[in-house]
Amino acid sequence: MESKEFADKICGVLNDHKAEDVRIIDLRGKTEVADFFVIASGRSMTHTRSLIDKVEEELEKEGVSPIREEGVREGRWAVIDYGDVIVHVFNDETRLFYHLEALWQDKN
Repeated sequence: MESKEFADKICGVLNDHKAEDVRIIDLRGKTEVADFFVIASGRSMTHTRSLIDKVEEELEKEGVSPIREEGVREGRWAVIDYGDVIVHVFNDETRLFYHLEALWQDKN
């Protein structure tokens, strides 16, 4: 599966489970860390953890496991690394603090 298609699939799972403000940031040509970030917000720490669980469950059905994950237990900011696509699920306060969208926007 192409990395854009993979990112779109993750967005679909997040949207299906009521994630808020789901976005894809295209990182191609900006960094070699990943091709895309998928960013979303949960309404609470519990919702944030649930969103991460749902993404992992859906992708496991297709035989795809994360390379690494961080922050899932805390529920403020969880990160799942799938190689070419890195998923960030925040609670609202943490998302505003880090504001990854502004960090990675085009500076042209």
